[in-house]
Amino acid sequence: MAGGLLAVDLGLHTGLALYNEQGRLVSYRSQHFGNADSLKRRVRTLLDEHPDLGWLVLEGGGQLARIWEYEARRRRIAVRRISAETWRKQMFYPREQRGGQLAKRNADQLARKVIDWSDAAKPTSLRHDAAEAILVGLWGVMKVGWLKEPPPKMNVRKD
Repeated sequence: MAGGLLAVDLGLHTGLALYNEQGRLVSYRSQHFGNADSLKRRVRTLLDEHPDLGWLVLEGGGQLARIWEYEARRRRIAVRRISAETWRKQMFYPREQRGGQLAKRNADQLARKVIDWSDAAKPTSLRHDAAEAILVGLWGVMKVGWLKEPPPKMNVRKD
C-alpha cells in the first residue's frame, strides 16, 4: 500500500489524523459537519487532499462509516473499521479508562506524546475527537506493520 494512513474518529464532530509510512503523525484536526449530507460531500474533498492514501481506519460505524467506506473503496484505499474498545484495550489498562473523563484525559495525554514524538505541529487546543483519531491512527500504523511497537516513553499497554 502506498501513501499514508488516515484515522477517523467518526461523528458529526470528526477527528482526523494522518500518518506517514514511517508511522509518524503528519497532521491532525477536528472537523464539524452539520449533517450526514454535508459529511458525504466533504469526504470526497478530504480524500482528494491525500491522493496517495493507502489506508483508512475508522472508529465507529453506522451510516457515517458507510459514507467513508464507499468513497475509500471507490479509490482503492484499504479500510479497517474498529470500535473504541479495540484500540483502547491495546493502549490503556482498564484502570486508565474508568469513567469518560478519565479516559478522555488519558487519551489527550497520550495523543500529546504522539504529537511530540512525531514532531508534528503543537496544538493550541486539542479536541477529544482529534486526540482519539491520533490514537486510532497509532493503533492502525502498528496493525499495518509500519511500527512494530509503540514509540518509546508512551507508557502504552504491552500485554
